[in-house]
Amino acid sequence: MSNTIQDLVKLSGDAVQVVAVKSPVGSQEVLATTELEVSVRDEAALRASGIDALVHAAVFGPPAQQAAARWLIWEIAQALGIRPASIHELYIARGQNALERDFTTPAMNIRMMAYDTARAAMRAVVEAKVGAFIFEIARSEMSYTDQRPSEYVSVMLAAAIKEGYRGPLFIQGDHFQVNAKKYKSDADAELAALRKLIDEALAAGFYNIDIDTSTLVDLSKPTLDEQQHANYELCALFSDYIRQRQPAGVIVSLGGEIGEIGHKNSDVHELRAFMDGYRRRIKHQPGLSKISVQTGTTHGGVVLPDGSIAQVNIDFETLRELSIAAREEYGLGGAVQHGASTLPEEAFGKFVQAGAIEVHLATAFQQIVYANLPKALNDEITEWLFKNAADERKPGDTDEQFLHKTRKKATGPFKQALWSLPEADRARIRTALQERFAMLFNRLGVENTKSMVESFVTAREIHKQPEDFGVAPAVAEDVRGLAD
Repeated sequence: MSNTIQDLVKLSGDAVQVVAVKSPVGSQEVLATTELEVSVRDEAALRASGIDALVHAAVFGPPAQQAAARWLIWEIAQALGIRPASIHELYIARGQNALERDFTTPAMNIRMMAYDTARAAMRAVVEAKVGAFIFEIARSEMSYTDQRPSEYVSVMLAAAIKEGYRGPLFIQGDHFQVNAKKYKSDADAELAALRKLIDEALAAGFYNIDIDTSTLVDLSKPTLDEQQHANYELCALFSDYIRQRQPAGVIVSLGGEIGEIGHKNSDVHELRAFMDGYRRRIKHQPGLSKISVQTGTTHGGVVLPDGSIAQVNIDFETLRELSIAAREEYGLGGAVQHGASTLPEEAFGKFVQAGAIEVHLATAFQQIVYANLPKALNDEITEWLFKNAADERKPGDTDEQFLHKTRKKATGPFKQALWSLPEADRARIRTALQERFAMLFNRLGVENTKSMVESFVTAREIHKQPEDFGVAPAVAEDVRGLAD
């Protein structure tokens, strides 16, 4: 056992224990290897402060300490029965009308103050016995929030440990998207970049991945099949790629997308064109468990000159028709709605009524954090944005519009400052966030779904070793043009 791991055990307050054991590789004892096993000695001490120290090391420590802390958090979670899992089985059961109730799964993009935000969500999850929920992060967000997959999984697991959660934890790659501009310039390089991201995500514990090749839909083509051709062809390509690399015993939940968010509303004919083409192309079953559609939203909402968000006119009837077709014709869980977090409270129940299987939520959580930040830090971030994000300001933008659209870009540069706020400030932010999460869980019908979810979902116990957690180098990727 390395000195780094021993130091981390002490950092946890000796709440955990790591022992070396002989694990037979073959039929003869000489073919045994030494592996490390983790057990929890004092969960109360771990939750009181030990996990806080470990997650801080996993995010801000030097590379060797980060890797060791991420391994330790993973193994602690395994020991406690908190396991990254795929939601595929639950969604397919929905497609087969095998569930006892209707609900819409909230897929929550955790950007700012990731540990505190996830803690707020987990506390609401535990109190309401929620089982159907997803933590997710998009390809674009990984860059500007400075959160690669291994770190993200560690933080989500740490939050679950902190708040006493048990059960499957659905962690999702949102908008694993092909950049249309880069694809046109160098298709091989862009596809290779997405394959590399998929490999990194699978290794980290992302067992739910939304493949988004909808950027390649070409509405100028004369037929629906031609319009969707590049979309379904590449979606099938990446589906097969994931199926060939997913961990043994795990069926990664895969999503496709037929309409780019913020563009033309989808319809059932496009859904059929995409799904029929996709089914002709895939070689490795099963295929998708859900399909993302466009019904009138935009990521982050439409910002008015005073900084407020324009009222969104979602076509819930179209969403209902697409969900019915997805389930009845293709056996999917249903349609997925993006860009909905800034809707008024009363709107969220309509997603359940429309049969949406999943709704993606991000911007409102960021707004809550900003609304509760100390003024000095908020002012510092504002000054930084005016200086460092000025090239993203469009002609005619008011200051309020500019700040609303760009302040997500401060998440990475101010990550340590946000994580290091005094506990009183962080507690105030968690309380405000928890209220929002609790409202969403109620409106989306996922309260008291824990036992139902666990009756369908296989949360496999997967153990790793420290060498599996080498810290990936920072990726300075140009994410302009990618969706959140």
